[in-house]
Amino acid sequence: MPQKRKDLKIEGQNLWYLVGLITSDGSLSKDGRHIDVTSKDREFLETLVEKLKMSNKVCIKNRGTNKEAYHIQVSNKNFYDFLLSLGLTPNKSLTLGALNVPDKFFVDFLRGLIDGDGCIRTWIHPSNKKEQWSLRIYSGSSVFISWLKNVIVSLLKAKGRIYREKSNIWTLKYGKMAARQIVKECYYDGCFGLQRKIMLAKNCINSYRGWSKSCTLNC
Repeated sequence: MPQKRKDLKIEGQNLWYLVGLITSDGSLSKDGRHIDVTSKDREFLETLVEKLKMSNKVCIKNRGTNKEAYHIQVSNKNFYDFLLSLGLTPNKSLTLGALNVPDKFFVDFLRGLIDGDGCIRTWIHPSNKKEQWSLRIYSGSSVFISWLKNVIVSLLKAKGRIYREKSNIWTLKYGKMAARQIVKECYYDGCFGLQRKIMLAKNCINSYRGWSKSCTLNC
């Protein structure tokens, strides 16, 4: 008789961060049980497993190819069904829609999303030599990216623009002040996340001096 699997003991901020990460860098198998989370950063996945007190092993994916990365595979029917109830589905990248994420934990969900399919970028403006920042979030679903944009406006008071960069890639982009507002809420002190992006977020938060008010924020 096979051993009965226990429910995952993941709650609150950690749960919704994981949901965001799965929404961006994860996938649901068609078998109704398995969830995959992929990253090129092995140390991050090992830390994630330890933080969430999971027993999963970090394994190599696509070994020997130019897409080689690391992943963990969670096998849990209850958790799988929970993700379905939020609006996630197998082969979600092009069909993803609005998700049922509680307002209380939206910033944790968004941090997971940014850690997976987001980009926090900085550069020096060639004319005024001032430090610039931007935040980009990518998705294959125009419905999902439009929903995300609207929720960020509603909860975080930051405005962004949606661009179609390729035939199946949509980008939600925020300028420096809106980017700072978002990462300040998402990457709060003591939060768990991808260390590289936590450091970028902190640098963005601390580099606002001299910035003028922008119509992408609170207007």
